[in-house]
Amino acid sequence: MARILTGIQSSGVPHLGNILGAIQPAIELSKFDDNESLFFIADLHSLTTIKNSEIIKHNTYATAAAWLAFGFNTDKNIFYRQSDIPEVTELMWILNCFTPYPMLANAHSFKDKSNNLSDVNSGLFNYPVLMAADILLYDVDIVPVGKDQLQHLEMTRDIAGSFNHQMGNTLTLPKSKVSESVMIVPGIDGKKMSKSYNNTINIFTEEKLLKKQIMSIITDSLGLEDVKNPSSCNVFKIFKLLANESQIKEMESKYMKGGFGYGHAKNELLDLITEKFSKEREIYFKLMNQPEKIEQKLKEGSEKARKIASSVLLRVKNKLGI
Repeated sequence: MARILTGIQSSGVPHLGNILGAIQPAIELSKFDDNESLFFIADLHSLTTIKNSEIIKHNTYATAAAWLAFGFNTDKNIFYRQSDIPEVTELMWILNCFTPYPMLANAHSFKDKSNNLSDVNSGLFNYPVLMAADILLYDVDIVPVGKDQLQHLEMTRDIAGSFNHQMGNTLTLPKSKVSESVMIVPGIDGKKMSKSYNNTINIFTEEKLLKKQIMSIITDSLGLEDVKNPSSCNVFKIFKLLANESQIKEMESKYMKGGFGYGHAKNELLDLITEKFSKEREIYFKLMNQPEKIEQKLKEGSEKARKIASSVLLRVKNKLGI
């Protein structure tokens, strides 16, 4: 049985791109019986850029509620909040003492962020070591990563290798699982949907605001009666990712007949989203109004996670004589 670990950013309410590109595929992967999956909400990582307690708490709850709304099975899988595991920061300090300074200084993510952020703190610099602790603390076999995170996983393997070389075989070296087919969901401006571009569609908001987002999708200036090319339309590109075959063909036909405006297309996209995700939206709003239920789920997961974490940390400390 392979043990798989996935970290979940807690940067706010997951948008449509997060749902289609990450949440739904990860939930499907977690359903395989031959996998033991750990999923954690990386709230400690968010401290590098967010210093507001209410925002951090809301982001954590919103992230957890979204995963739970889409049917994530917390009985089969371990689902926890990073900061509920004190062993992770203790292991991080130990790993810091086995991590060469140049390795961190040359990390792509630190170079990129230090050039673009006004608050360049040491948390950003040490980010890869905390990520290594997140992984090595659970004897993980596989870590699914995007290509942009591959360097961090290689650093994790290097740090673990350094410890094992000096202290004897102790830490499990994880393997990466790079997804070559991550779904790219266009935002309202046609670029990749991202909070950084301020072009997201948030399905977990009230319908009035959801409609405003969809009506903001950028289109060309063709008039109501003009024949339109669906393949070049941002509205249709999003619609196509959500609709079934018959709905797609019907929408294509409307575009190519003329007499069908972009306002009509946007309304149909709104109807599709609210219908397709009606159950998930209902569960999400209920959970956000009952944060104690989210806390209970995270507490249950952290208790399971700590059993693994404490055992691995003890093994590490025994090797160090501390």
